[in-house]
Amino acid sequence: MRFVWPSLAFVVGLVPLVAPLAPVPHPAVTTTSALWIATLVWFTPRKPEWVLLLTAPLFAVNNLWAMATTAFVVFAASRRVPRLGRLWALLGATVVLQTAFSLLQVYDDAPLWQTVLGAFLGSAFFVVFPAVSGMLLGRRRPMVRLLRERNEYLERARALTAASARSEERAHIAGEMHDMLGHRLSLISIHAGALELATATKAPQLHEQAELIRTTSSLAMAELREILGVLRTSPEPESLDEDTGTRSDIAALVESSATAGIAVSLDWSGDDLHGADPRTRRAVHRVVREALTNVHKHAPGARTRVLVAVQAGRARIQVVNGPFTAPRGKGTRRGLVGLEERVGLLGGSFSAGPPVEGGFRVAADVPLHPAAQADQTAPEAAEVPPPLAAEVLTVPRVLGSGCLGLLALLPIVAALLLLLLFALLNPTQMNAPYFDSLKVGVTTEQEVMDQFGVGQLGVDGCSRFRTSHNAELQYKLCFRDGRLASKQQERP
Repeated sequence: MRFVWPSLAFVVGLVPLVAPLAPVPHPAVTTTSALWIATLVWFTPRKPEWVLLLTAPLFAVNNLWAMATTAFVVFAASRRVPRLGRLWALLGATVVLQTAFSLLQVYDDAPLWQTVLGAFLGSAFFVVFPAVSGMLLGRRRPMVRLLRERNEYLERARALTAASARSEERAHIAGEMHDMLGHRLSLISIHAGALELATATKAPQLHEQAELIRTTSSLAMAELREILGVLRTSPEPESLDEDTGTRSDIAALVESSATAGIAVSLDWSGDDLHGADPRTRRAVHRVVREALTNVHKHAPGARTRVLVAVQAGRARIQVVNGPFTAPRGKGTRRGLVGLEERVGLLGGSFSAGPPVEGGFRVAADVPLHPAAQADQTAPEAAEVPPPLAAEVLTVPRVLGSGCLGLLALLPIVAALLLLLLFALLNPTQMNAPYFDSLKVGVTTEQEVMDQFGVGQLGVDGCSRFRTSHNAELQYKLCFRDGRLASKQQERP
């Protein structure tokens, strides 16, 4: 469409060469005016303010098609001028300039005041209506943008409201389970411990059953705590002691995995993590524990290495296991996703996947002293911004801008099409004998129109007819009160 509209404007500007509607200027002037309007259409999106002012010279040329096209140029340019004060100043200057250029067209038998008034009204029609229409339609852009922003806000607020409702319901369920089951399981565990001690001396044959009841109740209590931790909106942090995430703690994890049958070794370089941030130590513990758990599940026979390097204020952890020939179990990757989120919150990096040499590798890089982060457990939606009174999209504004645009532009298009058909179908050639037979004050206007139509109507109200014997000569007939007032021969 970048080249379509300028090309169409150029073609419209050349229409007077085919179907003249009034005294036609020289073909070179018509071509120049057509090129001028096409250039204005081309620069409208880039220089709308200059384009408004440069429409004025077209009114010095009697090319109605080029002048009519300026209405669309003004319409498009007004949509792109953001400041209303500047736009109205440009419109006022444009009307004055167009009126001044219109006065360069001098017609006989036309008073000066009539010429000035007609030029001013014509300029206002070609400028004010299209400009107001373009201005109102252009204001729809920020309105639509405002609606989109408010719609996005409402979508986020709805999502946050739903998440908050789910969190509150989960917290309610967790509280109910804690109040109803926690106390009961605690009593069962206490009484089971007492029963185990009593059966050890008084009923040895029931000791194993009593021990099973105690261990089962303790396990049920631990599982209940895990479920409550999942359901709580703000789960309690994991237990943390002075050894969590330190070298001795990681060595204990490795030793526990080796006892379970995993060929695993630990390689620790750098300082211990006793002075590191508790969140960092907890993250190191979780990365190693989750990685070793995955090795137990998916590659129990693979050789595994745990590498921890503490240097330059960061802790780098790698758990690498070699290839394993047995079929690998299908995991959910929930644990790895949780680790990635935990490490990311500390400002670190996390990766998990098979290396080039095969097997699987879990790697994390976390700072020893991460920056403190705000509590994000209960996000709240920001207060909705108040709507701008000037940019609220209302039905009257939409209808008003649309109807005004149709009022300004559609009549121009319809008038041009009618004039084009009239120019193509109107027999405007008049022969010399008929012109000589016309009598001033006697011949009626209707008599001439019945044979030759209205001819080429000029701004002065007179009709001009091409001659049948000389292309460089035309007849000018002026009518007053339905009768011939004057006739003369003139050159175009």
